[in-house]
Amino acid sequence: MAASSSLAAPTPPHALGRSLRVWRAARRVKQAHAAELLGVSQATISRWEGGALEPSPREAARLADLLAARPESDADRALLDLVESSTQAAHLVCDLSHRLLAASPSRAAEWGLPARDLIGVSLWRYASPAIQAAEAGLEAAGWYEPLPPSLTVETGANDSNEVPIRPGRMSWTRLRLADGRFARLVRTQSLSPSARNGL
Repeated sequence: MAASSSLAAPTPPHALGRSLRVWRAARRVKQAHAAELLGVSQATISRWEGGALEPSPREAARLADLLAARPESDADRALLDLVESSTQAAHLVCDLSHRLLAASPSRAAEWGLPARDLIGVSLWRYASPAIQAAEAGLEAAGWYEPLPPSLTVETGANDSNEVPIRPGRMSWTRLRLADGRFARLVRTQSLSPSARNGL
């Protein structure tokens, strides 16, 4: 099984507010309509987006559900096709939920479960301790800013046969989908045996 005991990735509550603002702008959704969708007041939406108020755990769960990546446009489908035909070890997940959206053949070959069985399933449960630590540091790294940097994470193994993670370097890139939701492109490069041994 996985190294992680939690099935949900920790997204900072105020990062959800920023993501909501981007989603609304991309979809031309007014604050009043977003408030109606989420069962809160327009003032609450404004304060979430401005960082003056953090959503409660229940509100954060509703926000995360609303903002979960759903690649639906032709451009988004093209992105999934590119990942699925890539020769690199790569996969694409929802940035908030870590639900798998697409995987390259070489990435799928690493897994003990068929990729088709994992589409729509959160991969967070398989996160190694190094991945969990990197996730906790995303806000400080500027991940939720308008122009987020790509990040490199060095990770060890996760002791899973279903979705094994081997020691290596992992590159994370945050991509905005056509509807304003975000996906994360994950590419890996295995460490050589000498690098793994610290030589």
